[in-house]
Amino acid sequence: MSLYDDAVLVLKGYEGQGGQGALREAYLEHLAAHPDGMWKPCGAGHITGSALVIDPSRGRVLLTLHKKLGMWLQMGGHCEPGDATLADAALREAREESGIAAGLTLLPGGPVRLDRHPIPAPCNWHLDVQYGALAPAGAVAEISEESLDLRWFAYEEVAGVADDSVVRLMEATRARL
Repeated sequence: MSLYDDAVLVLKGYEGQGGQGALREAYLEHLAAHPDGMWKPCGAGHITGSALVIDPSRGRVLLTLHKKLGMWLQMGGHCEPGDATLADAALREAREESGIAAGLTLLPGGPVRLDRHPIPAPCNWHLDVQYGALAPAGAVAEISEESLDLRWFAYEEVAGVADDSVVRLMEATRARL
């Protein structure tokens, strides 16, 4: 099965709350119209995979200060040819950007949320498929070259440093625990 086929199956099986159903349909329409819609060169936008790293035992999440955007965000990015599934892409990005390689696992049940956001040209949109990732006990984060900073935030601190999309992702991830 190709990454494209996996994305279609994941999205068809996704049951989000609120406006997530309409967004899921928009993602599926995008993929139907753009066979290259998984990849960064697709000018109409492309699917990305991300994961919010959470440490429920300590009531905190790990956010990265994105180098290009200057915003506190979850770990995530573009799909790569070696990714067999969307979940693989999200977990790879979480491991690369958090520095937590051993023991980092995705929450069961598939994606937690979808978030479509505009990006600068030449592309127009990131169609992000968002997962939750559990940090192992005693996890030590290590900043990557893609970040300006990397920091654990208590749940109640997130709204003060991150935008609403990250807050919604955190709430949906916590609800999945």
